[in-house]
Amino acid sequence: MKCISLIVLACWLSCVNGLRAQEVDQPDSAGSAAVDVYVIPINDAISTPNLYILRRGLKEAIANDVEMVILDMDTPGGRVDITLDMMEMLDRFEGITATYVNDDAISAGSFIAAATQEIYFSPRGKMGASAVIQGSGEDVAETAKQKIESYLRANIRVMTEQYPYRSDVVRAMLDADFELKIGDEVLKPAGELLTLTATEAMREYGDPPRKLLAEGIYESIEELLDARFGTGQYVIRDFELSYSEEVAKWMTTIAPLLMGLGVLLLFIEFKTPGFGIFGIGGLVLLAVFFASHYIAGLAGNEPVFVFVLGVVLVLVELFFFPGAVVFALTGLCLMFGSLLWTMVDFWPSQVEGINWSPEMFAQPLVNLILGMAVASLGVLLVSRWLPGSWFERQLVLANAVGGGQAVRAERESHLPSPGSEGVALTPLHPAGRIEIDGMRYDARCAVSLIERGAKVRVVRSTDFEMVVEEVES
Repeated sequence: MKCISLIVLACWLSCVNGLRAQEVDQPDSAGSAAVDVYVIPINDAISTPNLYILRRGLKEAIANDVEMVILDMDTPGGRVDITLDMMEMLDRFEGITATYVNDDAISAGSFIAAATQEIYFSPRGKMGASAVIQGSGEDVAETAKQKIESYLRANIRVMTEQYPYRSDVVRAMLDADFELKIGDEVLKPAGELLTLTATEAMREYGDPPRKLLAEGIYESIEELLDARFGTGQYVIRDFELSYSEEVAKWMTTIAPLLMGLGVLLLFIEFKTPGFGIFGIGGLVLLAVFFASHYIAGLAGNEPVFVFVLGVVLVLVELFFFPGAVVFALTGLCLMFGSLLWTMVDFWPSQVEGINWSPEMFAQPLVNLILGMAVASLGVLLVSRWLPGSWFERQLVLANAVGGGQAVRAERESHLPSPGSEGVALTPLHPAGRIEIDGMRYDARCAVSLIERGAKVRVVRSTDFEMVVEEVES
């Protein structure tokens, strides 16, 4: 019964995660011949949820060979570290990247917009005022400010080399001491920061004339795409920033704790008769772990299916081939591998497949080790203090077999006492089955391995485990 329940709940977990992905990935068959365009909102202050939705949108765009990604931007700015991460993400996309300033691309938003290939404005659009300040609104210390601004300008120069005015325009938005001058005309004198309106961004300068920053002014993204591709020649896929991204921000922060507690609860469930709150709790925690990383754009459906396959193999070992080792070992490798896979930030490439680097695995490995440390500590505490406690008596007796102290005494009277001897029915590597006085029990060996047919002696016997040792002949 426990086996069936675990498989059903694990499959339910994978289906729920798959359903969410299907809702996002389902293509529009009616526009299959048209240009696919992903519209990703960059709204409010630049923070972790914006990073998550951009990463998820760009990965899906790369995987689905989408031609264009548009950032629908209305932001007052935000965190510099997240801004730099978002700029690097945009550089990974090999199609067309564009920003629609609707209506503000202020501070950090101007850097993100400058990292896209094309910039468009709504009639009320504004872009600029990009000086680096602290989250509290106070000025950054001069030395730190110079370092940050120098690094930002270098990034902008790298990403805007093919655009004649963009690098200087962004610098004028960032550096109050910089004078923006094209030919003999001073666009921004030293001593103030540049903020451009839509009309100002569209003005042409130089010989031959080139637009200062914007490619066009449009009332809506649909109007923009009509002008660029033609009416009816594109299909828009919207991504919506919802509360789930905000929740995922906190869930991914405590990922090692979720993972460790989930594994611990499943361990307790395997050690108790029946299927109940520990099994459900463990699966729920792991579901939250997988779902939060999916929302964060770190994982798809595949790690969930690999984890479920690992669970199934472990159950096959426990219930059908105890002591075979290969099923449990393979299952555990798949389970731990899927947990690691979920936390690795894989970026698909349209040409080379997946780009691997050691840095991708550094933090996920740390999180996995921390999670397993939490689980191991919990197992140690459970094994040390739970057997024989009031909580264990209530848990095992009431939920599994029912009754009170008399029933427990009856049950314990049938458990082999330490010193009882029997024979190994299967190899114990280290777990397997033994027979004592005509009764069969699951057991594990205290040290080393015990082969089938060997004589064994009970060292310790509790509701949670039976430990045996080989009797020398």
